[in-house]
Amino acid sequence: MNKTTKQSQEGLDFDGQRDGEELLFVFRRHIIAMRKGFYLLLIPFVISSIPPLIWQTNLELFLLPIAGLVLGLILFSYHFIMWYFTIYIVTDQRIRQITQRGFFGKDVVELRLSKIQNISYNIPGFSGEIFKFGTIVIQTFVGDLVIHKVEHPDKIYNKLQDAVTAAMADPTQGEYEETIV
Repeated sequence: MNKTTKQSQEGLDFDGQRDGEELLFVFRRHIIAMRKGFYLLLIPFVISSIPPLIWQTNLELFLLPIAGLVLGLILFSYHFIMWYFTIYIVTDQRIRQITQRGFFGKDVVELRLSKIQNISYNIPGFSGEIFKFGTIVIQTFVGDLVIHKVEHPDKIYNKLQDAVTAAMADPTQGEYEETIV
């Protein structure tokens, strides 16, 4: 991690951060993971645009594409919220996956860096090469954490490898302090 990136991360906190825990980087899935949302934006608009093209003399039908666009924007906004609020936080101690479930639900999964056995990534063919997305697989004793459609998986892979190597080099990184109240 270069000096400017480290300086830009200083002072940033997240909900659930522990004392002495340093935020390394945050990433999310590639915008192509929202392609269903883009389809739901375009399909109502295109379908509602057909009647005004067929019956051009009926001026009231020209309001249909506007209604189709509004419906498409509502459907798109749902997928955008699901994409935008699903993030992956990597600290010097752990990886935290926060997945948005519906408008109000949220799933949180944490994985200590000291428990990671292997990290690999895959770029799925031509579209993955062109749009720069892929899948990262983090293997542990318990199971695998698979993150699909990650933007620049090679760069994220390298950052994760560096974080795991640093956590393995410092034996105290895997231990959490217990506080007695």
